[in-house]
Amino acid sequence: MNDALSPSTNSTTGTPATEAAGKPTANPPVDARIIAITSGKGGVGKTFVSANLAAALTRRGHRVLVLDADLGLANLDVVLNLHPKVTLHDVFTGKARLDDAVIQATGGFSVVLAGSGMVEYSRLTPEVRNELFNIIQTLAPRYDVVLLDTGAGISDVVLFSVSLAQEVLIVATPEPTSLTDAYAAIKVLATQQKRQQVRLVVNQAARPGDGRAITGQLQQVLDRFVTTDTGRPMRLVHMGDIPADPSVREAVMRRQLLMQQMPGCPAALAVAQLANKIESTLLKPAGQ
Repeated sequence: MNDALSPSTNSTTGTPATEAAGKPTANPPVDARIIAITSGKGGVGKTFVSANLAAALTRRGHRVLVLDADLGLANLDVVLNLHPKVTLHDVFTGKARLDDAVIQATGGFSVVLAGSGMVEYSRLTPEVRNELFNIIQTLAPRYDVVLLDTGAGISDVVLFSVSLAQEVLIVATPEPTSLTDAYAAIKVLATQQKRQQVRLVVNQAARPGDGRAITGQLQQVLDRFVTTDTGRPMRLVHMGDIPADPSVREAVMRRQLLMQQMPGCPAALAVAQLANKIESTLLKPAGQ
């Protein structure tokens, strides 16, 4: 087995890490619901969804952490207009404690930022695997929800980050390239991580109902070509649509959370509905 994908042990804690990136891991014994937010390709609004969903869930009374797991091309700091003194790079290199990397975003939730250009951590080495695993194990008990804002695609680092989550939310747009790459990512999650279902949100939807129709079309392809370990097709769950809305671009350009600056715009209302659906289907009521 390739060394980068082999199980290994943390040198400081003696804690076993996890299995290969493409296989399901033994999730840490944590109370938080860990949701990986990922995409087949970049530029579909994945980080926008992560940040604003965190704000919406926080508003509903949940303790939320967003972990920037896009180690090579992180931009959560840009979306949130944050300038951290400590990032995951400092934690990985032993220059800072993990607690020092946890900061508050304006939406009231906690974030751990990766720091842009961490090229040396864009490959899944034993060090990266162990660090990510132990970060989740340490921080997750403090929160109700942990959102992993992963990189795009199906690299080893992305797949490993996703394997740490109980649930997967794929963000796609109606563009053919986005849907093709979303299908490829879903297929890998079914065949390599043995997942029985993933969840889909369609961003930049042109018309109401587009996302449900797209989900149905993807499900038909999955039914035909992708089979899980149980012999059943991978189940794709439609979680909602976020409409194309000029307010999104305005908020992104201003580096502001849409949920705070324009909570009544169509896209913000859609994110609030997404938070409501996640709460009702995946989470315990706030405060329990």
